[in-house]
Amino acid sequence: MSTTAITGARIFDGEKPLGITTVVIEGGKIVQLGGHAPAGAEVVDGTGATLLPGLIDAHVHTYRGGLALALKFGVTTELEMQGTHTRDRRGEISEDDSVADVRSCGFALTPPGGHPSELFPEGFNPGKQAGRHRGEPPYHPDATSPEAAAASIPQLIARGSDYIKFMIDDGSVEGHPGLPMLDQATLNAGVTEAKKHGALTVAHALTIDATRMAIEAGIEGLVHLFVEPPTDEIITLIKDAGMFVVPCAVLNASLMGITGGELADDPRVASRLDTDWDATLRSCFGHYPQGKLQDVLDSIKALADAGVDLLVGTDVSQPLPFLGGLAHGASVHQELQHLVAAGLTPAAALRAATATTARRFHLSDRGRIAEGLRADLLLVDGDPTVTITDTLNTRAVWRRGTRLAA
Repeated sequence: MSTTAITGARIFDGEKPLGITTVVIEGGKIVQLGGHAPAGAEVVDGTGATLLPGLIDAHVHTYRGGLALALKFGVTTELEMQGTHTRDRRGEISEDDSVADVRSCGFALTPPGGHPSELFPEGFNPGKQAGRHRGEPPYHPDATSPEAAAASIPQLIARGSDYIKFMIDDGSVEGHPGLPMLDQATLNAGVTEAKKHGALTVAHALTIDATRMAIEAGIEGLVHLFVEPPTDEIITLIKDAGMFVVPCAVLNASLMGITGGELADDPRVASRLDTDWDATLRSCFGHYPQGKLQDVLDSIKALADAGVDLLVGTDVSQPLPFLGGLAHGASVHQELQHLVAAGLTPAAALRAATATTARRFHLSDRGRIAEGLRADLLLVDGDPTVTITDTLNTRAVWRRGTRLAA
């Protein structure tokens, strides 16, 4: 069993900077923090660099190529918020250290014809685009009534959903007002049943009204942030409910017509993107041009000041221009920059991509640098606890102690 010692690097352990110390990894885990490198260990000189836990993207729609791209940017885990990578369908990925690990809700509860069906051109098959899976088709829950929603929850859990997602969206932000949407009774019934089974619940909600519905139902996490200016009332409601929020500011920016072109121009990003992903990053959704990104940043700051747990997520999907402004892995770094622009410290932003996400999604084996945890690690030149853009200065990435080939 090989042993690797990373020496001379500053350590950010997922919660706070530790200064310069040694981290030893063996058998896929962190086995020593501090002290000297063991005899015979492969030594990685981290002088001038900072060692971080592998980053976690708390909102994606992914496939093997997306997971591979994410890992190149030091994102070692992606949390799927609609897709097919449930526990019973991801065995090969879990054992493949050349791609990011993944967790999934499976398919979210939404009425027939509801969001996200309006996003795709007629005849488009997102499952085919993402690649085929072996075995029986994924389970699609029934959200046509409170009784149907409640009955769907144990089926989702039995088929390997790691958490349960509810779509609360009438299509207004996406330029398709009047879409079928979950009503409060159906939402409440689904959430109540999920809690009976001990399942974590999250909601897609892009407006303040939809956010209120999620709060009333007892949802634990919002995996989007509303696009309107914040109000003291909604911030207080979210805080008092104990919810976490995944702002996906990069997605809201894309909805508002802001492309990822500036990020794509960064040579640290461009060198890792193929032509399709470059084109996608330079595009945008553009469905909500009346929105203002500053409103989103103001909401993030208000939530942070209120003590609400914020998690880094992107809503990245596939390399298609109509899903544009985003790219796996790369957009996590831009989301970190948005959090800092909103007023968070770099360390607080890094917590939102590591320890806080692991805690809120009950991923007890990752998200921090500590003895006994997975050796999911990112080594970057510079000090991102001071300059957040240094997260893009990738020197090395490890997934379960296996170093990603350059």
